[in-house]
Amino acid sequence: MTTINTETATSDHRARLAQRRQDRFRHVEPRGRREYTARERAEMLVDAGSFVEMTPMRVDGNGNGAGVVIGWGRVDGRGVVIASHDAAVASGAIGAVMAETIQKAQRFAIDKGYPIVYINDSGGARIHDGILALHGCGEMFALNVLAQKRIPQISLILGPCAGAAAYSPALTDWTIMVREQGQMFLTGPDIVKATTGEDASAEDIGGAQMHTETSGVAHLEVTNEGEAFHATRLLLSYLPSHVGAAMPLVAPRRPDPVAAERLPYVVPDKASVVFDMNKVLDGVLDAGPRLELMPAHAPSVLTLFGHLDGRPVGVLANQPNSRGGVLDAKSSVKAARFIEFCGRFGLPVVTFVDVPGFLPGTVEEGRGVITHGAKLLKAYVETTSPLLTVVVRKAYGGAYIAMGSASLGADYSWAWSGAEIAVMGPGGAVALLHRRALRDADDPEALRDELAAEYRENVARPYVAAEAGILDDVILPEETRDRLVDALATLGFESGADVRR
Repeated sequence: MTTINTETATSDHRARLAQRRQDRFRHVEPRGRREYTARERAEMLVDAGSFVEMTPMRVDGNGNGAGVVIGWGRVDGRGVVIASHDAAVASGAIGAVMAETIQKAQRFAIDKGYPIVYINDSGGARIHDGILALHGCGEMFALNVLAQKRIPQISLILGPCAGAAAYSPALTDWTIMVREQGQMFLTGPDIVKATTGEDASAEDIGGAQMHTETSGVAHLEVTNEGEAFHATRLLLSYLPSHVGAAMPLVAPRRPDPVAAERLPYVVPDKASVVFDMNKVLDGVLDAGPRLELMPAHAPSVLTLFGHLDGRPVGVLANQPNSRGGVLDAKSSVKAARFIEFCGRFGLPVVTFVDVPGFLPGTVEEGRGVITHGAKLLKAYVETTSPLLTVVVRKAYGGAYIAMGSASLGADYSWAWSGAEIAVMGPGGAVALLHRRALRDADDPEALRDELAAEYRENVARPYVAAEAGILDDVILPEETRDRLVDALATLGFESGADVRR
């Protein structure tokens, strides 16, 4: 009879397990720079000591690791699921086992109602797995789509995200890329060169700057992984854990007193003079951090999260500092995506309007500005979360309608007393309506000014819209915050007043 020393066996088991985990979590330097391991990245994202790995010993048929670390942890005390690519295993390429493991994390997140964060560092589908890899990727994408109806999804691009792997981030809500480290593309430089003859680097094809400024595929560029994790935590702080969940309230903070005092003087009297819409937001929203998404892409509109009386809100605003705040194809897509997301998760949308119209010309018409502008209209109409709109200066033509107007379902809409709302600006309207009189006038400039003033007073002033019941009221700038707070209260949205810091 063989006698087993249980103490020695247990010790050997622990040693083997420790060695196996050490092998899996060692630092890797596949591109000549120090990186964190997949598990370390997951641990850096969540509250200290809260990460719990799922199926840590999973291997493929050759005894290699799954190529991904999955698990869950807490961010500010709330559950979050993580799938972190392991670049130490086949450069993070997605094989059948890796795809199955990620799907396990996706199903767990959907079932529990936890947001999921994908940490991407992958060379694409694993070539040796062939159709099995492609099938697994397709099943992942299907769960990305299913998850859209239930939970927030955030993708971090901390390395390459190539080929089939790039579709998953495109199906998530928000994508954050590390500058000069993360790249996302369907075909890499070598294939591009062989196929088209174009000589381009990975940064040219799919770098963070290109995707956050030009393509709009990614939504935030950061300088390092630590900033990526911080931005993710900040983003999650504005979002409910799942559709229908309670909003994460914070203690209200009054706006910066200097900004609030300057609010009546921020907007210039002349519609053609630019200003920074952020100065309006500074005087209305709670003081403290805000998170702007897609700041470098289509900058004529701002899309950001902030707080109003302790409640998280989504803010869409024209930015006169950039091309006068005009709407075009790209800004319409950017705005529609943001409105749709806020509506899906019940976040109130506050819209600040100073828009001269849609950008005219053959280039924009060729880009399908009609279709993309219609997407913005559709997003507002379909949104069931509270819609509050403030016209701070001008709102002309179809762009007035597209920017959260009452006709699209705004719960409350106001205009500042100096605002103008009309089919077009006074100058353009007079030029069309009185072209013959202007042509025959002895002093056409004086006549144009006289007719423009008359049009402004009788047609464009906000009191016309208020008297027709289209605007709820004409207000002073300093009244804006209180009107917004009261409106959210009437719509049943809880204040953060009882929340302790």
